[in-house]
Amino acid sequence: MPRRPFTSLKDDKKTNIKSSFNALIYIPRFFKEIWKVNKGLFLLSAFCRLIGALLPVVILWIGKLIVDEIILQISLDNPDYYTLWTYVGAEFALVILSDLISRAISLTDGLLGDEYNITSSVSIIKKTNQINISLLEDSEFYDKLERARTQTNGRVGLMSNVLAQVQSGISITTLVAGLIYFEPYLIILLVLSIIPSFINEVRFSQQQYSLARSWTSERRELDYLRFIGANDKTAKEIKLFGLTDFIVNRFQNLSEEYYELNKTLAIKRSALGFLFNVLGSISYYGAYVFIIYRVLSGAITLGELTFLSGSFNRLMKNLQDFFSRFTKISESALYLKDYFDFIDISLRSETQENLSLPKKIKTGFEFKDVRFAYPNSENEILKGISFTLKAGEKLAFVGQNGAGKTTLIKLLLRFYEPTAGEILLDGVNINRYNIAEYQEYFGVIFQDFFRYEFTVKENIAIGDIDELENQVKIENAAELSLANSVVSELKKGYNQQLGKRFYNGQELSGGQWQKVALARAYMKNAEVMVLDEPTSALDARAESEVFDRFIGLTEGKTSIIISHRFSTVRQADRILVLEQGSALEIGTHEELMENQKLYAELFTLQAEGYQ
Repeated sequence: MPRRPFTSLKDDKKTNIKSSFNALIYIPRFFKEIWKVNKGLFLLSAFCRLIGALLPVVILWIGKLIVDEIILQISLDNPDYYTLWTYVGAEFALVILSDLISRAISLTDGLLGDEYNITSSVSIIKKTNQINISLLEDSEFYDKLERARTQTNGRVGLMSNVLAQVQSGISITTLVAGLIYFEPYLIILLVLSIIPSFINEVRFSQQQYSLARSWTSERRELDYLRFIGANDKTAKEIKLFGLTDFIVNRFQNLSEEYYELNKTLAIKRSALGFLFNVLGSISYYGAYVFIIYRVLSGAITLGELTFLSGSFNRLMKNLQDFFSRFTKISESALYLKDYFDFIDISLRSETQENLSLPKKIKTGFEFKDVRFAYPNSENEILKGISFTLKAGEKLAFVGQNGAGKTTLIKLLLRFYEPTAGEILLDGVNINRYNIAEYQEYFGVIFQDFFRYEFTVKENIAIGDIDELENQVKIENAAELSLANSVVSELKKGYNQQLGKRFYNGQELSGGQWQKVALARAYMKNAEVMVLDEPTSALDARAESEVFDRFIGLTEGKTSIIISHRFSTVRQADRILVLEQGSALEIGTHEELMENQKLYAELFTLQAEGYQ
C-alpha cells in the first residue's frame, strides 16, 4: 500500500497551528452533549472544581498567618497559642476538604466520562446504520469513521482536561491576585518563562495529530495484520501456507516506519521541552532569590515569604499545567472535529418525498435502463439493464461471477443509487419512498451473511429482532430452514453461545451457519424475499429440501433467487440471465433451453458434471 510522506506536514506550520486553535470551536457543542448526558453530575463536578480552585490560595494564606503568629508569639513574654492552634486546625480541615474535593472530582469525571462514552458510541453506531453502503465501502470515508470511532476515550479525557482547565484558571487568578498585592513584578517574570514552552507544546501536539491523521489507513492495516496473525479463523491457512514470516515482516516494517516518525517527533519535543523547563526553573529561583532579599531587607515578613514562595511555586506549576493542558485540549479538539464531522455527514443528497409504501405490491418492480458504476470507478458493472419483477413472481438471477447479480440486489435494496436509469415499484421511483420503511419490505439472506457470535436464539431472531422472546416463532423458523437439526446437536440448544470469541462458545460448520442464517429470512414476514446464494455451503439433498420449502412458503410472494445450481433455479417462474453487466435473456427454464444461448450452455455443462 502506498505510504503518505510525513515531511509534507512541515510545509505550512502557521496554518497547522491555526487549525489547532480553530478546532476549539467544537468544545461548546461537546459540553452541550455532556450536559444532556447527566445535568446533575455535571453541576456537582463544576461545584467541586470551583471549591477546589479556591482552596490552594486559602491554604497558603493560612500558612502565612501561622508563620506570622509563631513569630509574634515568640516575641511575647506571655504567649497565647489559641489563635495559632485555630489556624492550624483550620488548615488541617481545609487539607482534608481538599482531598475530599479532589476525590469527588475524580469520581464525577469518571462517571460522566463513562456515560458520555456510552452516548457517543451509540451515536456513532446509529449514524453508521443511517449512512449509505457506498460510503462505508469507500476507504477514505472509512478512515474518517475509524478516527471518530477510536477516539472515544480521548473525548472523555478532553472533558476532564477542559473542566480542569477552568478550575486551574480560577486558581491562577486567585494566586496572581495574591502576588500582585505583594510583588507584581514577579508576574512578568513568570509569564515570560512560560510562553516559549507553551508555543513549543502547541507546535508539536499539532504535528503529532497530523502524523496520526495521515497514517489512519496504515494503522488500520496494522490492526488487520494483528488480527489475521493471531486469530483462530485464519490460523489454518497461516500455518498451511507458511504466512507467519510474511505477516510478521509486513507488520514489522510498517510499524517500525511509524515508530521512527513518532520517535523523531518525541525526541525533538523532549529536547526543546527540557530547554524551556530549564528556563522556567531559572525564573523560579530568580524570583525566590528576590523574595529572600526582600525579607532580609525587612520589606516583607517571614509569613509573607512563605506565602509568596508557595504562591509563586504553585502558580508556576499551575501555569505550566495550564499551557500543557491547553495543548492537549487543542490536540483533542482536532479529534473532536473528526467526531462531529462524522456525526454531521449529510445522509442523502437527493430529495426524498417519504411516500407511504403500498401495503401489498400490485404490479411489481421495473428496472428501466439501469446503469451503475461503483464510486471513483469508470468501469460500469451494469450496462443499461431493463426487466420487470412481477408481483408474486419468483425470479432467478443467473450468470457467471462478476455478471452483476448481487449488484442488482444492492440497487433494489437502495444500498446504492443507479448511475443512470431508474427502479420503479408499482410505477413509482423507489427513491420517493421512505428508505427505512422501504427496506423493511425485504427479507434478505446474502451469500456473505454475517456470523453473529450471539446465542442461536438471538442469531435467528435477528431476522425480526422484535420477536426475540417469541420462542415458538423462532423454533418454527429453525424448522423451515433445517436449523433445528443444528440446534438438536448443541448442548444448550437455542441458548448455546455461537463462535469462539466468548466463554463457552461453540463454532459451527459453514453449512450449519448457513441454516441458522436462513432461519432469519423465515423470521421476517417480508413482502419481498431475496436469497443470494443462500445454500452454497449445503449438500445437494439439503439444498433441494431448502428450496422446495422456500418455493412452497413463498407462494404468492415476490421473490428473487440467486444461485449457481441450475437444478434449483429452474423452479423459479422466470430466469434472468446476466452477462458482463447486461441482461442477455429472460424467460422460463423451458424457453431459455429452447433459445440455445448462455443459459442452455451453462445448464448443459452443469448437467454433464452430474452424469
